[in-house]
Amino acid sequence: MRDPVCGTPIDENTEFTADIRGRKYYFDSDYCMRVFVGGERIAYFSMEIGLFNDAPTYSGGLGVLGGDTIKSAADLNIPIVAVTLVSRKGYFKQEITPEGRQIEHPDDWNPANRMSILPTQVSVRMECRNVAIRAWLYDYQSPTGGIVSILYLDTDLDVNNQADREITSYLYGGDQRYRMKQEFVLGVGGLRMLEAAKFNVRKYHMNEGHSSFLVMELMKRNGMDADKVRDLCVFTTHTPVPSAFDRFSYDQVNQVIGEEVSVNTLKKFGGQDEVNMTLLALNLSKYVNGVAKRHRDYSEELFPRHHIRSITNGIHSATWTCPCFRRLYDKHIPGWANEPELLTRADEIPNEDIWEAHEEAKREMLDFVAERTKLSMDLDTFTIGFARRATAYKRHAFFFSDTERLREALETGKVQAVFAGKAHPRDESGKMVIREVYDHIKELTGVMKAVYLQNYDMDTAAKLVSGVDLWLNTPLPPYEASGTSGMKAAHNGVLNFSVLDGWWVEGNTDGVTGWSIGPPPGAPVSEAERRNHELKDLYNKLEYIILPMYYDRRDEWIGMMKNSVSKIAYYFNSHRMMRRYATEAYL
Repeated sequence: MRDPVCGTPIDENTEFTADIRGRKYYFDSDYCMRVFVGGERIAYFSMEIGLFNDAPTYSGGLGVLGGDTIKSAADLNIPIVAVTLVSRKGYFKQEITPEGRQIEHPDDWNPANRMSILPTQVSVRMECRNVAIRAWLYDYQSPTGGIVSILYLDTDLDVNNQADREITSYLYGGDQRYRMKQEFVLGVGGLRMLEAAKFNVRKYHMNEGHSSFLVMELMKRNGMDADKVRDLCVFTTHTPVPSAFDRFSYDQVNQVIGEEVSVNTLKKFGGQDEVNMTLLALNLSKYVNGVAKRHRDYSEELFPRHHIRSITNGIHSATWTCPCFRRLYDKHIPGWANEPELLTRADEIPNEDIWEAHEEAKREMLDFVAERTKLSMDLDTFTIGFARRATAYKRHAFFFSDTERLREALETGKVQAVFAGKAHPRDESGKMVIREVYDHIKELTGVMKAVYLQNYDMDTAAKLVSGVDLWLNTPLPPYEASGTSGMKAAHNGVLNFSVLDGWWVEGNTDGVTGWSIGPPPGAPVSEAERRNHELKDLYNKLEYIILPMYYDRRDEWIGMMKNSVSKIAYYFNSHRMMRRYATEAYL
């Protein structure tokens, strides 16, 4: 057991203890106890936070990033308290039929199995009635001792009517009215819960615009002084697709939350015709950032009158490095888990040790695929991985755009591929993408082994990013805000082959850390020319560079694996990311 402030090892006989929020905490000194109980914290609001595979409170990268943020904050003892929704019925369990049709099933989980109820309740007023809110408390504790408390807001209380009890049931579920209720509970209910639970909040960090209604509550508490509110708020925008910004009509605002907010104030800061949650957060936050340099530039094109900074995303190194590579790094680079920058020394690891660890990770991944699909893949065959949210701009089927040219490339060496990803239940184009991949897999039967894994989750992701030989990413620029799966792959020595968008603009040095697909950002080309360039790069580099190196020049390939760790993983991690938030946004 460690003191959650200074990290000093202690035992339960210490004289410094505090009973707060229904739990007992132990400290090394009176100072640490006072800092933990009454010290200032950053309130981190995120609609989804992915900490556990069996608690489906995440849908994809945004939620997993939230979980990695919390883990690094705890490792580094950055004083954060997080607020999210309990999402009792999860996102959904994905079933895919033999024809490639996605079917959604409930994914219920019980928060009582992991968390405790806070002994406080708050309420918000919606549709002219009070809606009661409670919170489940989970303390994430780092091996270093640091603790980040997470509040999971829940409206499933007997005092609420049935409709209100369901507000926190489904992650990203329901219609626009349902979503507005969820976001009001998150922003305003979350702020009130922090106050009721006696957290001393210094600043409010909105991770995407879902919690932006909290700025309206802050306006009321600060005499409608917008400058005071801006000083309190940090906003990270993720969505680079204008159509994906949450928007609500003022008719709905008046019907649902009109008693709690000033509609005139909403119109002033959130838009005259409808409330745009991203614009609301932008206008009432002093520090605003995108999640990659390229994303920052594009966000400033979308919102030209706003100054937007960039803090490129990262991933939690200890979480996403597979066990065999963890053991490898423990042996050769002691201390890497809490100082990922030490991974720059990966060049010193013997080639045979790197390859042995990779083959172990690959074997485990192939066993996992065989168990899930009954398809037996080959350890010695070059294996490509592609897994992310299934939506049109991610272009899951891009690899199969020219199957005749692909067949030619495969004559250089055998290839097998593993795909995965969920489409939102209302995203018909995303579901069509999955069917397209299924059709192409059938078309290439006998030419290459390929499979689409159903019900993509954190455990599946961990297997894939560590077990494939090449991580493929083909989003349509400029719609990849950052992307983090390739960073996870790099931590396991897996090479990236990606379109130059999001984080890969910063991470790629062609032929050194991986390979690029298509022209660089800002190249003066038409969309048709861009696509043609991308397809040429995809098939030509696969045929003439990647496959020959993998099969014929193994030492050269392993050298690039080392580069992937020493020149990517050392930097693209959430420890570096959180240090930048702490020094630039929180102080």
